[in-house]
Parts: sequence; C-alpha cells; structure tokens
Amino acid sequence: MRRFVLGLLILLVVLAGLGFLALGAFPPAPRPQAVERVLPNDSFKPQG
Repeated sequence: MRRFVLGLLILLVVLAGLGFLALGAFPPAPRPQAVERVLPNDSFKPQG
C-alpha cells in the first residue's frame, strides 16, 4: 500500500513537472488589452 502511494505521488510530481515544461516551451498568447490613458489631475497641484 505504501509503495502504491509513493508511486502515485512520484507520478503526480512528474506530470506536474511536464506540465510546467510544456507551459515554458509553449506559453499562452497574451490577450490584447486597451491602453488606458492617464489624465492629468490639476486639483492636486499646489497653489502659487
């Protein structure tokens, strides 16, 4: 029973490692996103 659990744990670690390697080799494409422009806020400028 202990050998089965150890083998299952090793299999899960190997599969997780392969998943990370696959993500590193073939990263997901970034989603295009609109650029937000920052508007100047004159109310915080010091008087004078």
